[in-house]
Amino acid sequence: MASLAFSSTSASPVALRGRPNKLAIGVAQSGACHVSARGSDRKARLFITRAVAVEKKVSRFEDVAMAPPDPILGVSEAFRACTNESKLNLGVGAYRTEDLQPYVLNVVKKAEKLMLEKGENKEYLPIEGLAAFNKATAELLLGADNHSIQSQRVATVQGLSGTGSLRLAAAFINRYCPNSKVLISSPTWGNHKNIFNDAGVPWSEYRYYDPKTVGLDFEGMIADIKAAPSGSFILLHGCAHNPTGIDPTPEQWTKIADVLEEKGHTPFFDVAYQGFASGSLDEDAFSVRLFVERGFEVFVAQSYSKNLGLYSERIGAINVICSSSGVANRVKSQLKRLARPMYSNPPVHGARIVANVVGDPNLFSEWKAEMEEMAGRIKNVRKRLYDNLSQKDKSGKDWSFILRQIGMFSYTGLNTSQSENMTNKWHVYMTKDGRISLAGLSLAKCDYLADAIIDSYHNVN
Repeated sequence: MASLAFSSTSASPVALRGRPNKLAIGVAQSGACHVSARGSDRKARLFITRAVAVEKKVSRFEDVAMAPPDPILGVSEAFRACTNESKLNLGVGAYRTEDLQPYVLNVVKKAEKLMLEKGENKEYLPIEGLAAFNKATAELLLGADNHSIQSQRVATVQGLSGTGSLRLAAAFINRYCPNSKVLISSPTWGNHKNIFNDAGVPWSEYRYYDPKTVGLDFEGMIADIKAAPSGSFILLHGCAHNPTGIDPTPEQWTKIADVLEEKGHTPFFDVAYQGFASGSLDEDAFSVRLFVERGFEVFVAQSYSKNLGLYSERIGAINVICSSSGVANRVKSQLKRLARPMYSNPPVHGARIVANVVGDPNLFSEWKAEMEEMAGRIKNVRKRLYDNLSQKDKSGKDWSFILRQIGMFSYTGLNTSQSENMTNKWHVYMTKDGRISLAGLSLAKCDYLADAIIDSYHNVN
């Protein structure tokens, strides 16, 4: 056996092996050790060298920088860390009851009970997803009697909620329309740019929000869409624009369609709030159906996170309405080809919930009633907040834009510094662009929120 001698300490390689860091480094650096062994001194030196190397080894990921917090999900993390009793989380767009608790729809509970009773298995779905879900989701979006469905011109692939569906479509654009640009509204949902960046799809912005009116910059929007290279993809929010809550009027949607047709652009709709914005599935699908009726080939990403409360189920779809059934078949085949190496095939639980709810007349009617109730609660909160602001603010400022906005979000018009004051002083957690989620607000908290907004607007530069 080899022995290692240090001034007054000796240890064997076996002893060193379990604690190489401090002891081995001391051996290497002191120069006080000598190795006496019967042919094993080389092994001892090799052991010490390796121990030192392990201690001093630099990670190959040493240059990886810390990523900044997500601008939306990071708000919830900060909210959870706050201990103030008055705190409000108005960042993430997730529906809450009047008691500010998460809500599972009764119709979802019933659908899950039926699924349990049927004893359905957990086998893999096909790459394109659950057939019953795909049928239900296209019919919900376009109407069961829509000619594009009847003529089999709709390619529908189940996706990982709205985000995954957008990402799959972005990959398709990158591969099959490589010279095309996507135009995104300014502002837009915080994840849109990330999705197209990571898919390698170039994008630019078109004007949408007018800070002077806290409304739609329609003229700027039209001018920018006209100026875009012909054949661009124009990303549009089907209803309840996120983050502003500002939607074009039916007449403005018609004008937008005229410009897209003139320029040969392709509309790409993000539909995250169908039925949840106005309370009507048909009313919230107006914009998409208008473009399909006009004969456009249309991309539509759908999500059931909001309208069925299936946030964690990650259930959605990408629909491509094509010019013919042959084109639709080929597009669908390539969407499946792209999905296979991404995630192989989608999850089944949320898809079965949607298929059961939409496919059962009783459950479908109950769902529509629950959506109307959720949309109604948000409308009531919106009205109460406006009333409180109007009564408390003596400056004469017009807060009526809050009533003109729609859906779960309101764009307050607060700048970054003012939004930070909302959080730092009032413990109102929100995104720094001034967006608040009314779904996370109760009638009882409107008075407090109005005080916070008025203080931040008037007292913070």
